[in-house]
Amino acid sequence: MKIYTGKGDEGKTSILGPDKLYKDDIRIHAYGTIDELNSLIGLISLEVNEEIRPFLTKVQNNLFDIGSDLASVDPLNSISADDVSGLERAIDKFEKELPKLKSFILPGGSKASAWLHVGRSVTRRAEREITTLSRKSKINKHIIPWINRLSDLFFVWARYSNLKEDIVDVKWEASSR
Repeated sequence: MKIYTGKGDEGKTSILGPDKLYKDDIRIHAYGTIDELNSLIGLISLEVNEEIRPFLTKVQNNLFDIGSDLASVDPLNSISADDVSGLERAIDKFEKELPKLKSFILPGGSKASAWLHVGRSVTRRAEREITTLSRKSKINKHIIPWINRLSDLFFVWARYSNLKEDIVDVKWEASSR
C-alpha cells in the first residue's frame, strides 16, 4: 500500500463518514492539534520520571480516541466522565507531594519539566480549537473537561519533575513599571 494517494492535493481531506473538508477547517485543526500533542508526548516520554511514563501511554491512547471522535461529525463518545475522573486522580496523586504554590512559576527547570510545560501549552491550544469546534458542531461533552484536566496534569507533572530532580521552580517576578 502506498503512503501517498494524491486525494488531498486539492486542499481537502476525508473525515469519518462521507464528508470531505478543507484542511483549514476548525475540525481538522482540532484533531490535528491532538495528533501534534500525541507526537509531542512521544518526545516527553523520553525525558520524564519512570512514575509518569505509564500515565503518558494511557493519555496517548485516549488522544487517539479523541482524534477519532473529533474526526467524526457524529460524536463517538470515546471519552467518558470516568476518564475525566482518572485524570483528576492522577493530578491528586502527584500534587500531594508538591509544596503549595503561592505564586506563578516560569516554565522550565529540568529538561523534563520544560517539555511538560510545552505539552501543557499545546494542550491549551487544543482546548481552544475544540471549544471553537463545539460551538459549530456537536462533540462528545467529556472531551473539553478531559483536555482541561490534561493541561492541569501536565503542569503538576512539570512541577513534580523539578521536585524529583531537586530543582526549585522559578517564581515569576512582575516587571516594575
